[in-house]
Amino acid sequence: MRTADDTAGHSFEAIADAETMGTIVDLVDALVDECRIELDDGGIRVPAVDPASVAMVDLELSDDAFESYESAGGRIGVDVGRLKEVVGMADRGQLIEFVLDPETRTLDITIDDLEYTLALIDPGSIRSPPDLSETAVDLPGGVVVEADAIDHALRAADMVSNQVAFGIDADASTFYVEAEGDTDDVSLVLSEDDLVAFTPDDAHSLFSLDYLQAIDRAIAGTPDVDLRLGTETPVEIGYEFADGAGTVEYVVSPRRTVDY
Repeated sequence: MRTADDTAGHSFEAIADAETMGTIVDLVDALVDECRIELDDGGIRVPAVDPASVAMVDLELSDDAFESYESAGGRIGVDVGRLKEVVGMADRGQLIEFVLDPETRTLDITIDDLEYTLALIDPGSIRSPPDLSETAVDLPGGVVVEADAIDHALRAADMVSNQVAFGIDADASTFYVEAEGDTDDVSLVLSEDDLVAFTPDDAHSLFSLDYLQAIDRAIAGTPDVDLRLGTETPVEIGYEFADGAGTVEYVVSPRRTVDY
C-alpha cells in the first residue's frame, strides 16, 4: 500500500484555467470530502466512493485540458472541500498553477499573486472504489437526454418523495422519471423523438433522490447526459467536459423494492 511517503521522487507541475479546475472539484465534491488523485504523464484520474458505498465517481482529465502539464506519476490525497475553496478564489479566465512538493507533502497553488500551500492527505488512508470493470452489471437500456430535463424532473420529484425511479418502456419507446408520494405523484415521460439518443430496453430502478440531486447540481451547465439503465441495477451517469478532454462517470446503486 502506498502512503504519503510515496510522493518522494515524484513530480507534478500543471497550469489549468479556473473554469476547468472548478468543474473538476465540483464533480468530485458532489460525493466525497476527500479523494485520491492518480497522476501519470497523460493526465489525471480521480476514482472515489462515497462513505456509504452507495455512489461512485470516476473522473479523467487528459493533459490536453491543461495549459501545461508534467508528471512523473504517483498519487496524492487531497481534502476536496479545501481544494474547492482555493480554486474558487480564481476568477473566470484566470490560470491556476499547481506544483507538488514531495519533500513537504504539499501542493503549492498559485493564482496570480496569491500563493497557497495545501497540505496533502495520506492517499493510503482514503478508500478507493471497486474496479468498475470487475463489478460491471448488465445495463442494456440507455438514453442521452438534455440535462435540463433531468433537473426539472428531480426538482419536481423532491416535492413528493425522497426517492425517484428511472426507467425505459421499450414497447412505447419512452424514457421516464417518476416519484410516488403519500398523496401526490410526479412523472416525466420523454419519447424517442425527445431524446438525443436512445437504446430501447426495458429498465426500471429506484434511487435515493439525495444522491441524484447532488450529482445534478454538480453537472449543471452541461447540455446532455448519458444514462445507462437496467432493472433493479445501478444507473451510470456520464458526460464529457473541457471540450472532450475530460470525462466523468457516476454509478449510483438502487434502493431495493420492499414488498409488505
